[in-house]
Amino acid sequence: MELTPTLWLLGSAVAVAIFAGWRGARPPNLIRGPRLMPWRLLMVTAAALALVMLVHTVNLLGVHTGR
Repeated sequence: MELTPTLWLLGSAVAVAIFAGWRGARPPNLIRGPRLMPWRLLMVTAAALALVMLVHTVNLLGVHTGR
């Protein structure tokens, strides 16, 4: 994958992680019922994807990170 799509995915994953972290940190509203979206799981998944995209970006810029 080239640099531009990698940066787009990195930015999107960071934005989703921030939004899901904000939504997951809100107190539950007992009148509206239980939450139907697993915000914490979405936050962790997006953060893991952002980490992978960050390492891929660094590799594309010429830094050798593995064996």
